[in-house]
Amino acid sequence: MTGLSLPDVLPSGHIVVGVDTHKHVHVAAVLDTTAGPRSTLSISADRQGFEILLVWAGSFGRIIAFGIEGTGSYGASLTSFVRQHDFHVIEVSRPDRRLRRLNGKSDTLDAEHAARAVLSGAATAIPKMASGTAEMVRQLKVAYDSAIKARTASMVTLKAMLIHAPEDLRASTEGKTPVTIARTLARLRPGSLRDTADSIRHVLRTLSRRWLSLDEEAKTLDKMIHDLVQKAVPQLVEAYGISTHIAAEILIVVGDNPERIKSEAALAKLAGVSPIPASSGMTSGRYRINRGGHRQLNAAIYRAAIVRMRSHEPTKAYVARRTAEGKTKRDIVRCLKRYIIREVYRLLQHGCNLAEYTT
Repeated sequence: MTGLSLPDVLPSGHIVVGVDTHKHVHVAAVLDTTAGPRSTLSISADRQGFEILLVWAGSFGRIIAFGIEGTGSYGASLTSFVRQHDFHVIEVSRPDRRLRRLNGKSDTLDAEHAARAVLSGAATAIPKMASGTAEMVRQLKVAYDSAIKARTASMVTLKAMLIHAPEDLRASTEGKTPVTIARTLARLRPGSLRDTADSIRHVLRTLSRRWLSLDEEAKTLDKMIHDLVQKAVPQLVEAYGISTHIAAEILIVVGDNPERIKSEAALAKLAGVSPIPASSGMTSGRYRINRGGHRQLNAAIYRAAIVRMRSHEPTKAYVARRTAEGKTKRDIVRCLKRYIIREVYRLLQHGCNLAEYTT
């Protein structure tokens, strides 16, 4: 008795393209909606390679969507290029570690996984536009945070070296603020290097001038961030407890296309303030802390909650009521963070179009 062989499935002509991105080379895989994997291609991570990718993918049929890994890093340029040609882009996360252990790891497999994730609906996230005010704020915030970190390190080193300075120098800086210490020591006029007293003066003057330069740099960047945030989302800054930098963190996470976040629950999950069900067996109604989400945004919302707990009368009344109910301070802070995210979402929904502020 002979076995029956199934006929080959004919391609539908509708495809999904998955791309595994790297610094210099991207690997793409085409997946037909009915016939499955069709082909793979390696391209250079530049405009010429992107054009080759579009022509190659289009030869297999109508492109439904691109599933791209790393849309905020190595895949940012490709994402922007594909969008300029009016193709739908879905952000794909890395494959599950368990699947990688079972199936192996290669660029081709990762590209095929990206296509399958889009086709199955496992990947649905829309990447940020990265072309308007939110991206400008992100770039300035990176430089600002770096300047603040370097400024702090400079002052720590300065104070450590000040211990080895002569008594008169230590006395001149006793009890003064960091900026006063830096200004005082920056005016030193050390002579030629004859002994350690001369070398320590050179070191203290160098570190002080470095601190002052970084301080001026941080202030300039802070002013730029403040102006952009005030222009784009003034309603956020007007909310109690939300400072310019908290609003900046919100903008960075939301991006220039806030409509991609479909609900306040989605924003809460993105910020890591949504409780996660933890019921099992005989237990029910239990939840645990969400350790995921954007940790910088989570920390920013926490700061806003603490400010409100200290000086916002309605919040203070809420805290008193919840404390009387037996809630711990930790639980109350979690509730407040959730309420703040809900308020932030509503303010963003009624705010301005961020993409229009690109000048």
